[in-house]
Amino acid sequence: MLVLMVLLAAWVCFRGAGALGVEAFASWPAAARWALAVMLLFTASAHFTSMREDLVRMVPSWVPWPRAVVYFTGACEVLGAVGLLVPAVRGYAGIALIVFFIAVFPANVRAARDEVSLRG
Repeated sequence: MLVLMVLLAAWVCFRGAGALGVEAFASWPAAARWALAVMLLFTASAHFTSMREDLVRMVPSWVPWPRAVVYFTGACEVLGAVGLLVPAVRGYAGIALIVFFIAVFPANVRAARDEVSLRG
């Protein structure tokens, strides 16, 4: 729920800045790109803090090296966030993020099924 709130709050803030004349956020899609980048950086931060161990528990048992996978997916989120903001690679970043979200879906299903708690 917190992640969704971060996304929506960032989107409204960026769009508000656009309404006040900040050209980079002058459209809803542009504000959404920036908001998604903020959300991805927010979620990526968990991969490199003490919350990492909670994420390791989310990784399905059939995935080898769960801790390395958590670091890797955190790096993917950072790269995806940056990619969304670089016009030359934006399309590739979008496709990569689609693949990424599909790839991490089993971990989210496992977390929901097994009631894996994040930060207690």
